[in-house]
Amino acid sequence: MSHFDKPRAAAAGNTVDWDDPHLQSLLSKTEGWSLDNRGVFSPVACEVHMGWGAGAGKPATLVFERDGVMVVEASFIIPRGEQVRVDRVQAGALRSTWGNVVEGREGHRADDRANGVYVYWVHTR
Repeated sequence: MSHFDKPRAAAAGNTVDWDDPHLQSLLSKTEGWSLDNRGVFSPVACEVHMGWGAGAGKPATLVFERDGVMVVEASFIIPRGEQVRVDRVQAGALRSTWGNVVEGREGHRADDRANGVYVYWVHTR
């Protein structure tokens, strides 16, 4: 039996005292934090096509891509659950990726707010 075969209940034995003053102090220091991983990927110009139709795409920027997830910056609103196609040029050829918008929000950075940027997470197929 490997450690992968152990039942989950055996691993779940830790209890947390959320009222512990030391834990509360640590958590209060992180209240204003906002994780933003866009700086780890070179931005790529792209077009986002919404829905299943072959309508015109809107310009956007692909700011992250890995393991079936894309993060796209756009100056327009894309509803959660929307089917999208993201087109971009890669190695001199057009590459299209279909996916579903699972989350979106206004950008947190100062330049995002100044430029009306929204950030979307797309799960690809």
